[in-house]
Amino acid sequence: MTSTRRFLEHAYIAFNERDIDAALTLMHPRVNWPNAWEGGRVIGRAAVRDYWERQFAEISSSVDPQRFTDDPDGSVTVDVRQVVHDAHTHELVSDSTVRHRYRFEDGLIARMDVLDDDE
Repeated sequence: MTSTRRFLEHAYIAFNERDIDAALTLMHPRVNWPNAWEGGRVIGRAAVRDYWERQFAEISSSVDPQRFTDDPDGSVTVDVRQVVHDAHTHELVSDSTVRHRYRFEDGLIARMDVLDDDE
């Protein structure tokens, strides 16, 4: 298991445990993160915190990495099982596989993208 894989597994664990502080320590101060729930992107740790706090108030999601692929450009693509429930009713919203691509700077997550099926 590569150190990058272990690093990203820690990020997924922190997210699933709602340990925002632990997850943010793995991110570059100017991280560029997708706002997959509302649309657009957020920049910086504080913006990611705000986004996740809003998201966690409305939906309860868990992400389980299934496969890690080292890309030629130094990024890493992760196939992820994502299960989303309504935070209030606990009804299942979705259960799907998504792909995340991570780019790194100074040993930290600098950018994350949710990929389309054709990427």
